[in-house]
Amino acid sequence: MEPSSARETGGVSPQLRVSDQDRDAAVQRLQVAFAEGRLDDSEFDQRTRAALSARTAADLSGLYADLPDAAGPPPALAPAGPGPGRFALAYKGPVRLAGRWRVPGKFTSVVYKGSGSLDLRVAELTSHVTSIRAVAYKSRIDVIVPPGVRVELEGVGVSRGWSPDGGESPLPHDAPVLHIRGLAYKGTIEVSTRPPGGPASGQLPAAS
Repeated sequence: MEPSSARETGGVSPQLRVSDQDRDAAVQRLQVAFAEGRLDDSEFDQRTRAALSARTAADLSGLYADLPDAAGPPPALAPAGPGPGRFALAYKGPVRLAGRWRVPGKFTSVVYKGSGSLDLRVAELTSHVTSIRAVAYKSRIDVIVPPGVRVELEGVGVSRGWSPDGGESPLPHDAPVLHIRGLAYKGTIEVSTRPPGGPASGQLPAAS
């Protein structure tokens, strides 16, 4: 009889070292579960970080053992619907983009005396390098990025030295890149891997 530990990892030895492709597949499965509402923000964040730092098949299998089709291949994400275009503007109101949405290679969000939330955790990045320009005039814009994406911040008063994975594990050389150029005038632009209020964040302070 096949050992239970081998069955839990799809017939693969639990001690087998995993590749970057295996980690990406695990993250994709977690993205599907998060989009379906099976995982909350905290669970998705914790499991995704664990998947990106996994070393063996056993490390990965435990992350989705309580999810559908855990013994089969990771399900493919369904094609995302039409994107919001290249601009998202708000005048004394909110902008909120979340869930499965297509992010063009170049995207601009301008918020005037309002609020903005760009949640990219299960979004489809259509380019390997995605450039986002964010302008917050007396406003706040939150950009939530998934772990495993290399984030480059640029703009007025940008604080550097922040890593999107919290410094827990190095990113592969071919990791997708998110370049954010921000301008906050009497406002705030905050980039993090968690919803607002989470401890992992990099902030572009308001312009003086």
